[in-house]
Amino acid sequence: MTDCIFCKIANKEIPTTPVYEDEKVIAFNDLNPQAPVHILVIPKKHYSSLKEIEDFSVMADLFAAVSKITKEKNISDFRTVINTGAEAGQSVFHIHVHILAGRPLKWPPG
Repeated sequence: MTDCIFCKIANKEIPTTPVYEDEKVIAFNDLNPQAPVHILVIPKKHYSSLKEIEDFSVMADLFAAVSKITKEKNISDFRTVINTGAEAGQSVFHIHVHILAGRPLKWPPG
């Protein structure tokens, strides 16, 4: 998808400092953090949302990256969030996992 900001980040058209990267996934700090630690983990291949996923190995790749990132950064307590659809708070329509940490997180979140 040519107008997707996350595709542009994954394709190195928009520079970012990766927190983590492998052949399928890239992770970077959120530009509008909602917690002291707020990392976005995205697949390099475009999927608009969780509703579009048919090959769930994509989700395994994302959560393997979450595990690696939190271990490398010694983040013991964290929340992962996937917003699906505008009413759920999805603002960039390229599936991504938020890692939120560094402060007490309240429940319910919204």
